[in-house]
Formats: sequence, structure tokens, C-alpha cells
Amino acid sequence: MKRRDFLKVSAAGAAATAVASPAIAQSSPEIKWRLTSSFPKSLDTIYGGAVELSKYVAEMTDNKFQIQVFAAGEIVPGLQALDATSNGTVEMCHTVSYYYVGKDPTFAIYASVPFGLNARQQNSWWYQGGGMELGNEFFKKFGVIGAPCGNTGTQMGGWFRKEIKTVADLSGLKFRIGGIAGQVLQKVGVVPQQLAGGDIYPALEKGTIDAAEWVGPYDDEKLGFQKVAKYYYYPGFWEGGPMVHAFTNLEKWNSLPKNYQAILTNAMANANSWMAARYDMQNPSALKRLVAGGTQLRPFTTEVLEACLKATNELWSEISAKNADFKKSIDAMQAYRSDQYLWWQVAEYTFDSFMIRSRTRG
Repeated sequence: MKRRDFLKVSAAGAAATAVASPAIAQSSPEIKWRLTSSFPKSLDTIYGGAVELSKYVAEMTDNKFQIQVFAAGEIVPGLQALDATSNGTVEMCHTVSYYYVGKDPTFAIYASVPFGLNARQQNSWWYQGGGMELGNEFFKKFGVIGAPCGNTGTQMGGWFRKEIKTVADLSGLKFRIGGIAGQVLQKVGVVPQQLAGGDIYPALEKGTIDAAEWVGPYDDEKLGFQKVAKYYYYPGFWEGGPMVHAFTNLEKWNSLPKNYQAILTNAMANANSWMAARYDMQNPSALKRLVAGGTQLRPFTTEVLEACLKATNELWSEISAKNADFKKSIDAMQAYRSDQYLWWQVAEYTFDSFMIRSRTRG
């Protein structure tokens, strides 16, 4: 190569490098965000979903994108996490959307509603069945964009001071229960109370409430409910597969480089599967310890379940008549649920039922 040609090539290469380097640098800026959780640090699994998200993002960006996680109450109370994200106090939150049914009952559908979807079905609807598009179309009205960032699996029905055998036993019962499920149970005589996780034990201990539900054996044992209530009911028919969301302020999301958006999206998906797997690992041993310690397991009777299903369908009709967003979302979810359970009864349910019977036979 002639010296003159070499110099031309070298100059062109230097120019390309000069253009490429700033472009790469601009696509990987140093960003520090804050995320407020609706959960206390002591509930390491549900709170841990946000921690997993933060770790993943930091590792994938060589610590250039850092998200600092704050427990409930450190910046705002747990039930104000969405508000803090919407108004820009923080960039993100980790919460359950049914906490915000006071703003609009549609929020509940994208977490869990009574007799709704189980965890796998909820994920399927969100990722493949149109739930994500419907959900974020709705969330946009509140200045946020959401994505799954955890799931507890089907929850327990809660801790009660007395046995619940008939619908009449629910009359006047002061029951801590989150989201729209409280409105369903109100129709069968319950007096619903919405309390953050850290406030439940003292209320149950003092008798301010008669019963409480939270998540399942692992978290419930940590919160000590077995010390102040004897009867542990199942299933939590109002939370067949409750999805925990990470919400991001929409303006902040739109300001992120595309590669950071992709990394954050994958971090949330990773935390989503991490939380579900961890609860599935922790709950069996916790349930064994609770029963060994004197907890009385009780199933809700068919009478109670049927009455609550009837109340649920009545409530959906009432809300749908005056809320177009709710009707659009609940109709889509129920249609998806119908097809899912058509499939479930063929394979999943048949297999699980056989294996459960086999286990009990030893």
C-alpha cells in the first residue's frame, strides 16, 4: 500500500472511530434512579423482586444504570408508591396494582381479581394474550408504564379467629383484604379493611380486625399471624395468580436509551420468574412448620365459594355498566380465562390431580 493511500485509510478510520465512540457513550449514560416499594424489607421475597431487578440492571450496564430500592415508608407509605411514581417523586415503584382500585377498579384486573387467572395464565395473558397492550393503554392515563415484576402464585385465604363454615359466619367480620376483593366480600356481609403489610399483625393482635389475609405460608409465618389467629383458610380465591408490577414514570421511561429500556424490561421479567420460583420453594416447609405448631388448616366450603362467585359476577356487571375501561379489560380477561381453563382441564389439572393422589397414597 502506498503511503498516501495508507494515510487516507487511517484518516477515514479515525473519523469513523470519532463518530462511533461518542455514539456508544451516549447510548450508555450514567443514570441513577430511585424505586419505592410497597413492601417492608422483612418480607424478603416480595420485597426482593425489586432488589433482583436493581441488581440485574446494574450488572447488565456495568453499573452505569443504577436503581436504588427503598422500602415502604422510607420515601412514601407503601400504598402511595404509584402516586410517587406518577408525580415524579421517584422514577419507579414496585407494587400491586389492585392497591389503587380507589382511583379506578380497572387497576385490579392487571394484578388479580376474584376467580380470575392463575399465575401462569396471568403471565400468558400479559405477554401473549393482549394484556400488556390493554394494561399499558390504561396505565398511560396515570403517567406510568407497567410490567410484571413478580408473582406469588395462588395465595391462602387468610387467618381467622373463628371457623367459617357458612356465608352467615362472614356477617360483620372485619377482614383485612386488599383490592377489589373487599368489595366482593362486602356483598356477603364482610366489613373489608385495607392495611399495608406491616400494619396487619398489630391490628389482628388488638382485635381491631377479626381476620386477615396476606400472601401465603412463608410470608404469613414471618409476620406471625399464627400467634394471634388459629384457623388458616384456603384457597385465596381472590388471588389465583397475583401479579406484582414495576411501574415506571412514563416520561422517564421515554427518556431512556433503547438499550436501557430493553435491559430494564428483561430485568423485570427475570424478577417476575425469580419471585414465583422462590415462593414455590419456600411455602411447603413454612406450611409444615405452621401446622406442626398448631395452625388449623381449613378449606372454604362450597357454599362460601359459590356465594362469593355470584357476588363477583354481580360486581363486574355493576362496574362495567359505568366504567368502559373496566368493561373492556374484564371482558378480555374472562374470555382468555375461559379458553385457558378449557386447556387446563385436559392436561394440567388431570396431571396435577393424579400426582396429588399418588402423593397422598405414598
